[in-house]
Amino acid sequence: MGELKDKAKGIGNEIAGNVKQAAGRANNDPNLEAEGAAQERKGEGQNLKGKIKGALGDKV
Repeated sequence: MGELKDKAKGIGNEIAGNVKQAAGRANNDPNLEAEGAAQERKGEGQNLKGKIKGALGDKV
C-alpha cells in the first residue's frame, strides 16, 4: 500500500510544483518559479520511491 501512497503524494507535488512555476512565470516572480521547480523535483522523488517500493514489494 505504501507504493500507491508515495506515488499519489509524488503526483500531487509535481502538479503543485508545475502550477507554482507557471504562476511565477506569469507574475515574473523567480522565487515562486524556483519554489515550484523544487516542489516538482520532490514529487518526482516521491514517485520514484513508490516505483521502487512496488518493485521490491514494500520492503523498503
